[in-house]
Amino acid sequence: MPKTTLKPIKIGKYTIEIPIFQGGMGVGISWDKLAGSVSKTGAMGIISCVGTGYYQKSAFIQKAIKSRPFDTLNFYSKESLFEIFKNARKICGENPLGANILYAINEYGRVVRDACEAGANMIITGAGLPTNMPEFTSNFPNVALIPIVSSAKALKILCKRWEGRYKRIPDAVIVEGPLSGGHQGVSYEDCFKPEHQLEAIVPEVLEESKKWGEIPLVAAGGIWDRKDIDNIMQLGASGVQMGTRFLGAKECDASYYNVLMPKVKKEDIELIKSPVGYPARAIVTGVIKRLREGGAPKVACISNCVAPCNRGEEAKKVGYCIADGLGDGYLGDAENGLYFTGANGYRIEKIQSVQEIINELSQ
Repeated sequence: MPKTTLKPIKIGKYTIEIPIFQGGMGVGISWDKLAGSVSKTGAMGIISCVGTGYYQKSAFIQKAIKSRPFDTLNFYSKESLFEIFKNARKICGENPLGANILYAINEYGRVVRDACEAGANMIITGAGLPTNMPEFTSNFPNVALIPIVSSAKALKILCKRWEGRYKRIPDAVIVEGPLSGGHQGVSYEDCFKPEHQLEAIVPEVLEESKKWGEIPLVAAGGIWDRKDIDNIMQLGASGVQMGTRFLGAKECDASYYNVLMPKVKKEDIELIKSPVGYPARAIVTGVIKRLREGGAPKVACISNCVAPCNRGEEAKKVGYCIADGLGDGYLGDAENGLYFTGANGYRIEKIQSVQEIINELSQ
């Protein structure tokens, strides 16, 4: 297959010179150092807005219990988010910088507004269908809105709602297949079906997007190298989103990943049950391994992070708190940490700088 020419991608009022989006990974994987460094290269750095209360060990939150951010206000700390954006801007200047905000979180609308005020140029939302996303950005007309979908049907529903209620359509759409890290957009069984794989859904979503105008399509989930980028571009994608590659970046804000990833084997990566209600791809280590051995941690909802968990009820059913596990992962706790990765995580053999990764992918 011929090598494609990577062309800049125009999204809303912004131009991304290198059409590679870095996945918005939380808690604490893509904060100021990683997202700022990616944007500096001309690619698209994306700050995760999940669990910002853990930033710099809770220096910016009002209340913590057992070193954990207490309740939604502190887990999604506005002050911490502002600090993350400020420090990212010191790295990337005025280059476009995005924010990833899960639709499933508590106080979604408030966190979207916080990110806009902090200086996000784009809001990316998955983990649910953000039918009311434009409602929270009405005072920020320059902010581009990018939903993540896993089917043409989802895009159709979204565009109908947005056009009917808000007289707008998405500025771009991310199409995510089931090889991505973290939460998936389909059921456990569907993750393995051919019709739900990225190569199958990109043409379908592209066809639907054309009915609504010019919506750039960014493909995500299992894209690893330049060959993968070329293959998906041939199917009509204008750009790609890659998270797992950046787990092997020196600038990764959750620094323990630099220690962990070169040791990970293919069989260590599995889909697990999550309190969010979607299957999630993670490394079977720490808390997950103990859970399977019958040593589940006691679940006490401190951070009240996601609405589907119902204040810890779903966490008790699956045996662990996702906020606690991801927070411990950010802090480098090998025993209690929860570590998400895409299906290709085992392919990280060495730790590289962001610039080295982007050079390898774009040249």
